[in-house]
Amino acid sequence: MLALRDYQNKTLDALRDGFLAGSRAQVLYAPTGAGKTEMAIALLQATKQKGNRAAMLLDRIILCDQTSQRLQRYQIDHGVLQSGHWRYRPAEHIQVCSAQTLEKRGSFPGLNLLIVDECHAMREQTVEFIKSNPDIKVIGLSATPFTKGLGRVYDRVISTVTTSQLVEQKVLVPLRVFIAKEIDMTGAKKVAGEWSQAEASSRGQKITGDIVQEWVSKTTAIFGGPRKTIVFCAGVNHGADLARKFAEQGYNFVAISYKDDDQYKRDVIEEFSKPDTTMHGLIATDILTKGFDVPDVMIGISARPFSKSLSSHIQQMGRVMRGHPGKEFALWLDHSGNYLRFREDWEEVYGSGVHGLDDGKEKAKKEPTDKEKAEAKCPACGALWSSGTDICSHCGYVRPRKSLVQEVPGEMEELKPRNVNAMTKQQWWSMIYYNTLHKGWSRGRASHTFREKFGHWPNGLKDLPVMPNREVEGYIRSRMIAYIKGRRR
Repeated sequence: MLALRDYQNKTLDALRDGFLAGSRAQVLYAPTGAGKTEMAIALLQATKQKGNRAAMLLDRIILCDQTSQRLQRYQIDHGVLQSGHWRYRPAEHIQVCSAQTLEKRGSFPGLNLLIVDECHAMREQTVEFIKSNPDIKVIGLSATPFTKGLGRVYDRVISTVTTSQLVEQKVLVPLRVFIAKEIDMTGAKKVAGEWSQAEASSRGQKITGDIVQEWVSKTTAIFGGPRKTIVFCAGVNHGADLARKFAEQGYNFVAISYKDDDQYKRDVIEEFSKPDTTMHGLIATDILTKGFDVPDVMIGISARPFSKSLSSHIQQMGRVMRGHPGKEFALWLDHSGNYLRFREDWEEVYGSGVHGLDDGKEKAKKEPTDKEKAEAKCPACGALWSSGTDICSHCGYVRPRKSLVQEVPGEMEELKPRNVNAMTKQQWWSMIYYNTLHKGWSRGRASHTFREKFGHWPNGLKDLPVMPNREVEGYIRSRMIAYIKGRRR
């Protein structure tokens, strides 16, 4: 029987309120692993119970099969709208179909609710179908609703739970992130603003040996041996090269790609999903970013550089963050440079969720310089510096005012994300907000202080006053001193 968590019920209530308020097409945002499919199934079932027809649209046939299996698990009658499918039952009130099937049909008579999985993909004919059928209520599902123009199709986004909250609730696990000398994409050709996959694959093969050796080193040091791993490679040739190099070291990694037939890919993923699988790892480019649900994966390797795709970066990390018994964290080995490249945006989404559509986050990111990358890490322990302080939050190292930090090429360093230590954005806002109640600050002054610290307004954070600690007091004092000096000039 389908049973939803409190935050899932809260999300569905918010969607219903949106429809009652006049919204016609809404985006259901929730992090990867939050149970968007379960929420969708609850909506499908509720629509059927009212005597209406509902459909869920997915962009790959393999995802249709997975969704059908999930419905069957909850003993919910449904049909799969696909010619030749054994579950083709067009009379059922709940239908599962691929985007390609809907595009071929061009219509869906009698439909009351359409749920679009991975709605940020923005398939042209799906968008046209939504616009041409204004009487159909639409819900788009996405963990990364950043696509330009999404706000012209959907008029509202529902965001009731954040990645940070799901980590606190142990639905998801935090990441332990290590960075290494990345794939060098200097001067690489770009296609539609993103680095060419062929060129990324070719350049990725130059550090294949480093990737394998770092995996061996870190898994031995942290886990005492191999743990189930997924690798996001830069291309087909890169994936094959990685599989060979892992095999030379005695490890069974299997590479799959668009060149393999669907049945083979299903068989490989099914084998990898088994608790007693003999596979140490699975290697792919984009296949694992959608519909891949293997919660006992402990390690992710990022070896596909992205210039602008925050969506792909977040989707990839989400594949290893799913909770599982005995899993306290997931290891993320970054050979792509993506973690530093998208760090600010990721921390914003991690702590605050998504509260607007078409926000331009898919624009290409300014590449950090080698000096910026070096200065981002503590030279003593490799932890990422928390902004606004000269003291490493991990080991206590005091940074000299004139930085003498130099990067050590090829050495993998651990990053300590700012959003999973004591200095979270909510804690900072609570301690800054304290001044509005006890020191006569206006809310505007508090908000501007927060914005100076983090680069954005405290949207979505709760006004829960907490007495400032020494670090926050020191930061506020430093801003006052800077302000006074500026006035004197």
